[in-house]
Amino acid sequence: MARSDDLLKGVSIGLGAAVLVPLVVSALAPVLKPLARSALRAGVLVYEKGREAFETFGETVEDVVAEVREELLEAHEADDLADDLEDEVTGQEHE
Repeated sequence: MARSDDLLKGVSIGLGAAVLVPLVVSALAPVLKPLARSALRAGVLVYEKGREAFETFGETVEDVVAEVREELLEAHEADDLADDLEDEVTGQEHE
């Protein structure tokens, strides 16, 4: 007998939920829709700000890499010039 009571209780809860959920959703829709729109708007704004920050960071990294490459090139050219001057003074060839 306990099984039929549990079954009746489960069916009653299921039917009650099936009837009440659409009513609750339709009653809350006017409140939930603006909240959902606000949340989505905030999410889009955060995404855009993050994308802008990432682009700025990328540009900064590119600038620093270009500066380092230029410094390395200048140092290499200075070494080559020093080697050439040493070669002229000593009359030897370096590789």
